[in-house]
Amino acid sequence: MKRQKRDKLQRAHSKGFNAALHGQSKELCPYEEVNAKEEWLGGWREGREQFQNTGMKNYM
Repeated sequence: MKRQKRDKLQRAHSKGFNAALHGQSKELCPYEEVNAKEEWLGGWREGREQFQNTGMKNYM
């Protein structure tokens, strides 16, 4: 049985979230395709909000 890959948009969202948690700028979005870029930026916004609310910025 083949293992199914995660949805590309879900993966883009997750990568954007992780990028924000590591303090990366949203300008570093690696996606060119509009839908993937929107998902990455959505994840980045969520990650940035969590980064700021949880005080993780103090550890980086």
